[in-house]
Amino acid sequence: MNKESISSHLLELRTRLIRVLICLGILSVAGIPFASQIYAFVASPLLDILPAGSSMIATQVTSPFMAPLKLVLFSALLITMPYLFYEIWMFMSPGLYKNEKSFVAPLMVSTILLFSAGVAFAYLIVLPIIFKFFIGVAPESIQVMTDINQYLSFVIKLIFAFGIAFEIPIATFLLIRTGIAKKESLIKARPYLIILFFVIGMLLTPPDIFSQLFLAIPMWILFELGLLFSKNK
Repeated sequence: MNKESISSHLLELRTRLIRVLICLGILSVAGIPFASQIYAFVASPLLDILPAGSSMIATQVTSPFMAPLKLVLFSALLITMPYLFYEIWMFMSPGLYKNEKSFVAPLMVSTILLFSAGVAFAYLIVLPIIFKFFIGVAPESIQVMTDINQYLSFVIKLIFAFGIAFEIPIATFLLIRTGIAKKESLIKARPYLIILFFVIGMLLTPPDIFSQLFLAIPMWILFELGLLFSKNK
């Protein structure tokens, strides 16, 4: 590959990344007027189960403005990710053979769907269960009033952790497909990988055993699914 060809590829890559950033910027600006509604939607798993008389609070002067704004940027990033994958695909596809395209295209679609499934699983299932448990075990003398910044950090960390964790079937499939690891080797390493999943759950989730279990156990199940659908090259 000559220098002109490399330069043209880098220029195309830069152009596509700029498009992604423009998309991210437009979505962020468009979401700012609805920042309060977006925060209310994301906070609903907690707000729906708070005891009567309890509410969320802001412990910093700038929190009522900054927390919803951060959430708008985070939401815009999530929505932009499928477009990012599309631009990556359009950049890669001209250099791929037909059989490679038939392999990579479904892989990228699966990556987007699995990440979205992880986000949905965290928001719809994990968060309500965790909040219901912790509010339920709070002493009667304690009034639950969660800081909006702390809540946002908790939710974002959990959502990203589950979105990434749900990519395990893809990672397992690629390891076996590319020949980096054999299916039999991964099966033999299963006990060590299970321990690794629990360690990852401990590192990626907030410091409570329930969040860690809710992440580690699905990772284990998804790993088994990756093995199930994989064949040695």
